[in-house]
Amino acid sequence: MGVVCVYLYPVPEGKSGQQVVDTLQRQTEQLGAVKAGNFCVDCETFQSTFQQGAQQKQLSILHNSEYPATCFAILDSGTSLVADDLFDGLVQKLKNYYQQRKGFKIESKGQRYELGDFVIKIGSVTLTSNFKGILVEVEYCPCVVPSDCWNLMKELLQSILGSSITDNPPSYLKTKMDILYSTTDTMSQYLEHFNNIRRSASTTGSATPPTMMAR
Repeated sequence: MGVVCVYLYPVPEGKSGQQVVDTLQRQTEQLGAVKAGNFCVDCETFQSTFQQGAQQKQLSILHNSEYPATCFAILDSGTSLVADDLFDGLVQKLKNYYQQRKGFKIESKGQRYELGDFVIKIGSVTLTSNFKGILVEVEYCPCVVPSDCWNLMKELLQSILGSSITDNPPSYLKTKMDILYSTTDTMSQYLEHFNNIRRSASTTGSATPPTMMAR
């Protein structure tokens, strides 16, 4: 496990999500990256049952195909728990405390690439089976401190996504650049994007993600 950056790539106006994914994959392959299977990151959300005078809390349960036997649980406070996949069954039994939010399942899935010490993942995001955007993950495997490898990662990220998106580290990492990186940081980045996409979807009521001019 190295340092990971996850970015939302807006779909240019007049393009479909699949067209943009195909373009990103082509650019990645032109850099010399080779296909290395598929990946999926998914998230289910549970909400605490209402108690008079108490604020409702959310619990997000995430899975990553890179860690098939692991379950990641993150509260809206940021508190996180890494457990084995049996935790899924436990949460289902806590119905008196947490209820699953219907229509909130979201996932990013797509092609996985390897390029030297880098792993690149280009995922289409779907919310209840509707396309909502594109997330691109880049991991630099030999390093565990973001500040030590950011300039190297930035160079590769700009080759794929352009400088306008990757001038700065992901917002989640900005205050953690000198801290040892962990898998929970990767899942927290995905959760941040997933929550933003959900909010955007609920505001617009559309399956169309934010757009930008083609670079």
